[in-house]
Amino acid sequence: MSLSLLPNLITILRVFLIAPFIWYLLQGSYENALIIFLIAGISDGLDGLLAKQFKWQSRFGSITDPLADKLLLFVALLLLAVKGHISWNLFWIATIRDIVIVTGATWFHFKYGRFEMRPSLISKWNTALLILLVLLVLINLAWYSMDPLILDGLEWIIITTCLISGIHYLWLGRQAYLEQKSQQTSSSV
Repeated sequence: MSLSLLPNLITILRVFLIAPFIWYLLQGSYENALIIFLIAGISDGLDGLLAKQFKWQSRFGSITDPLADKLLLFVALLLLAVKGHISWNLFWIATIRDIVIVTGATWFHFKYGRFEMRPSLISKWNTALLILLVLLVLINLAWYSMDPLILDGLEWIIITTCLISGIHYLWLGRQAYLEQKSQQTSSSV
């Protein structure tokens, strides 16, 4: 086995961590869920570091790594909403935003060809804040009771960044679409 596969194997292992994470959350074993979430987060940083440091990036990794992150966050937000620890508003806004982005990128890919997925700065902030919220909610449930205003305030900040980044991606998608249409028009003349 080539060491260059190590980042992809770490990503795959992160996907497998989702099942015990779900189990522990459903059982109310928040400390174990928190530990798994932390391990998943560390593994995300590690696979990215290895891929960049040793130039082991791959098309597989560029697709599966963010999907693994999105899947873990989706599951965490869904289960925390089901258990009443975060608002359904946050869950639905974050989920609809991601569905719109993935649907648009997939449509663009099949209509015009390969689409390079590059997260915007606001989207990176949004993801970081979502991860922070899940961590804080799990810490609140497992170890240390926090003021609910902190978690509620963070939710509203995240809802705002979800909306801003969603609008930004729609604008970027429209720009890419107009550019492709312009190129098609130029090449057909």
